[in-house]
Amino acid sequence: MHIAVIGAGALGAYYGGRFQEAGAKVTFLVREKRAAQIKEKGLQLKSKLGDYEIKNPAITTRAEDIVDPDVVLLSVKGYHLPGTMKSLQTLANNGAYILPVLNGLEHIGMLQEAVGKDKVLGGLCFIIATLNENGHVVHSSKFHRLLYGALEPTQTNICQRLDELTKHANMESLHCDDIMLELWKKYMFITAFSGITTAVNLPIGPIRENKETFRVAEIILDEMKQLANQSGSEVTKKDVEDAKNGLLALDAEATSSMHQDRRKGLTLEVDHLQGGALRLAKARGVEIPYTDAVHGMIKPFENA
Repeated sequence: MHIAVIGAGALGAYYGGRFQEAGAKVTFLVREKRAAQIKEKGLQLKSKLGDYEIKNPAITTRAEDIVDPDVVLLSVKGYHLPGTMKSLQTLANNGAYILPVLNGLEHIGMLQEAVGKDKVLGGLCFIIATLNENGHVVHSSKFHRLLYGALEPTQTNICQRLDELTKHANMESLHCDDIMLELWKKYMFITAFSGITTAVNLPIGPIRENKETFRVAEIILDEMKQLANQSGSEVTKKDVEDAKNGLLALDAEATSSMHQDRRKGLTLEVDHLQGGALRLAKARGVEIPYTDAVHGMIKPFENA
């Protein structure tokens, strides 16, 4: 299988590396600056679950140079999505299916409109990773879970091919029958996790120690459940409890990628995540005041 990776940041480089380790052909489509860094420094995964060095990584800055792609792993930030559309159209026209692992949900409709419904799979991941000063991946969590599934009946075969690849890969993978439900459950979790850590500028440990602060995250989970239900996905009270337990189980110093970006003074995905939830809530007639408040607290740091 030939996998093209758009977005060779921490997530794209990590899963791209694991795919290559499992025997796939992997090509990284990157910007000029990232291409130069990879050529100079190479590409390595440093992980509690096994280090890996990508030998002679295949990189390009032009989608037209990628021949016979099967799947595009799309792992850019939400605010970079519009800039990938031309490349995605090129790759889809060459036969590739798009497997996005962005947070949120608005991107699904945008991608389907750009390349066609048959070409867009559902996907998400659970991992905490970042890039170090050399552009190498530092995977700091004890989990590296990739979920994927068909959004259209025509996608059965490509999902089976992904099954065959991922069962040999050093990652926890799951082919989901109802990937849209899983997307909503992840959206619920990440909206609360990214929102509270970024708003108060703290990792999860000190937040849990202050029950009043942690209560804000719990309420956001409840709000996102209501939004999911009104959108047709049967997120349950148990799913909310599982998400809460997930927050409680994280290492005390664990934090969200959005909070990491705030610390680094980088652009934040607040419009894509919390902003996207507010737009969906308005369209569905759902009130999510705590999500709205946290969105307002984060907004000043969006373009730092």
